Amino acid sequence: MANLSHPSEFVLLGFSSFGELQVLLYGPFLLLYLLAFMGNTVIIVMIIADSHLHTPMYFFLGNFSLLEILVTVTTVPRMLSGLLVPHKVISFTGCMVQFYFYFSLGSTSFLILSDMALDRFVAICHPLRYGTLMSWAVCARLAGAAWAAPFLAMVPTVLSRAHLNYCHGNTINHFFCDNAPLLQLSCSDTSLLEFWDFLMALAFVLSSFLVTLISYGYIVTSVLRIPSARGRQKAFSTCGFHLTLVFLGYSSTIFLYVRPGKAHSVEVNKTVALVTSVFTPVLSPLIFTLRNDAVKAVIWGQIQRLKGLHKAL
Repeated sequence: MANLSHPSEFVLLGFSSFGELQVLLYGPFLLLYLLAFMGNTVIIVMIIADSHLHTPMYFFLGNFSLLEILVTVTTVPRMLSGLLVPHKVISFTGCMVQFYFYFSLGSTSFLILSDMALDRFVAICHPLRYGTLMSWAVCARLAGAAWAAPFLAMVPTVLSRAHLNYCHGNTINHFFCDNAPLLQLSCSDTSLLEFWDFLMALAFVLSSFLVTLISYGYIVTSVLRIPSARGRQKAFSTCGFHLTLVFLGYSSTIFLYVRPGKAHSVEVNKTVALVTSVFTPVLSPLIFTLRNDAVKAVIWGQIQRLKGLHKAL
C-alpha cells in the first residue's frame, strides 16, 4: 500500500479462523450457491413462460427472485474463491463497488416485499377494485421506484466510504465488504455516517416492514370476516409463502443493520450475513414452490407434458 489512509486493496479474512479446514466449506457453499441460482432462475423463467402467472403477485415475485440471484452473485463467488486461496484480497474500487451493489440490491428486496404485501392487501381487502388499483402501469411504477430509490440513495453512502481515512489497517474480518468492518478500520469521525446509515435503514427496511405489517393487519381482519372456512383458508394460502419470506428477510437484516454504531460483534454479523447471502436465497424458491398451489399446478402440468412427449417419442 502506498498510503495507509487510502489502501489500494483490502484483505478479506473470510473464514480464515477455520485454518486449512476452510477448504472443506467450498463444496457445501458452492452447492448452495448453485441451488440458489438455479432455483430462482427457474422461478423467473416459469413466470415469464406461463400465462397463468402473468399477474401482479408473480410480477413482484419475479423481481424478488432476480434480486436474490444478484445479491448472491455480488458476494458469494468472491467468498468461494477466498476459501481456496491463501491471500484473499479485493481492490479498493472493487470493495466500494461490492458495497454499493450489496446494499442497493438488499434495500430493493425489502421494497419489493412491501409491494407484494400491498398487492395482497388490495386483492383481499378490495377485490372489486383490484384490476384498477393494481394495473400493470401501477405495478411498473411500484417496481421502478423500488429499484431506483436505493440505487440513488446509496451513491452518497458509498462515496462517503471512499473518502474515509483507513489508518487502522486494511484487513476486513468478513467475507465481503460489509459496513461495520469498514467503519472499524477508519480513524475518521464516522458518527455522522452512522446516523445516515441508521436513517437509510429506517427509510428502506423499517418503513417497508411497517407497510407490510399494516397491510397484513388489514388482511387478517378481512379474512376473519369471511364466513366459510374454505374461503379463509384460500385467502391465507396466497399469503403464506410471502409471510415466510418476510420473516426470513426482515429478522436477519434488522438484527444486522438497524442499529446505529459500529461496535458490533463481527463474528455474529458474519454468521447472520452468511444466512442472508447463501441460505435464504436457497430457501426462497423451495418455499415458493411448496406453498403455492398455482406454481405446483404449473410444475405438475409441465411434468405431464414431458411425460406425454416421452410417450410420443
